[in-house]
Amino acid sequence: MSELTGEYGSLLGEIKQRIRSAQYDALKAVNKELIALYWDIGRLIVSRLQEARWGKSVVRNLARDLQAEFPGMGGFSAANLWRMRQFYETYVSNEKLAPLVREIGWSHNLVIVEKCKDDLEREFYIRMTRKYGWTKNVLLHHIENQSYEKTLLNQTNFTETVPEAARKQASLAVKDEYTFNFLGLGEEYSERQLEQAILGKVDAFLREMGGMFTFAGSQYRLEIGDQEFYIDLLLYHRRLKCLVAVDLKVGRFIPEYVGKMQFYLAALDDLVRLEDENPSIGIILCKFKDKTIVEYALKDSDRPIGVATYRIVSTLPQELKGQLPNPEQVAKLLEGLE
Repeated sequence: MSELTGEYGSLLGEIKQRIRSAQYDALKAVNKELIALYWDIGRLIVSRLQEARWGKSVVRNLARDLQAEFPGMGGFSAANLWRMRQFYETYVSNEKLAPLVREIGWSHNLVIVEKCKDDLEREFYIRMTRKYGWTKNVLLHHIENQSYEKTLLNQTNFTETVPEAARKQASLAVKDEYTFNFLGLGEEYSERQLEQAILGKVDAFLREMGGMFTFAGSQYRLEIGDQEFYIDLLLYHRRLKCLVAVDLKVGRFIPEYVGKMQFYLAALDDLVRLEDENPSIGIILCKFKDKTIVEYALKDSDRPIGVATYRIVSTLPQELKGQLPNPEQVAKLLEGLE
């Protein structure tokens, strides 16, 4: 009987998973149809306004008549019809993005159209939303905290230390700056207090880190020789399939931190990493850094390391906006979000 019970449980689990998969596929299909519908409505409105030189009142009339004809179907307010027009005009000339917008929800598309400044920024958030399943609120959080700019400005040595197949994905896994405004810390705090605050808000911390990290431990113990060493935070990146050591610093970056992180990564790869996992990556989180010092510190490191800063309140210095990579470099990097 127990054997039959076990087999039944396995069967039930498989059927549940299949049903969930079918539900998800059905939702995706419905979403694609909805986006296609809104695209066509936007196209028709643009076309008629141009050809017939109708005024704005036509959209108001359309909203009234459509709502009367389809009373149980939302989305046909005058404001939403104008959004459909804006949605169509934003992407109609972009052959790359026009198909991608059907892969995310309408509310996500509206946020991206209204808040992003150019097509490369829109592409970044469309691909990130599609790949990581961001909710509307998570998407808003990343846009408001300028994840696009902070990702493009990151400082790592991944070009030299990560295999080419994973290089673009790895580069998109580390930002230049993180925003920890959810921690509730004052101006003065110790590294231990910072760590404890993160552990108390670990879900929010992982979302800010990018959405593909899972938590593996704090003060992770490594026994080497007759000594013990502790990594502040140990994460795991699901897409890269690798351990990620995070070293927390409450002050300015100094070059010695890279040597310490190299030591941690070597030990993790030898003692902890599984056979099917990729080499470990390190992230040094500091309150301040000098980009030139970081560049020299990482130059001869043979382990993949990124150096980032964090802020309790989000700000991106205006002078950094002019330092973003050129559009061709950005477009190439975004290929890592396929």
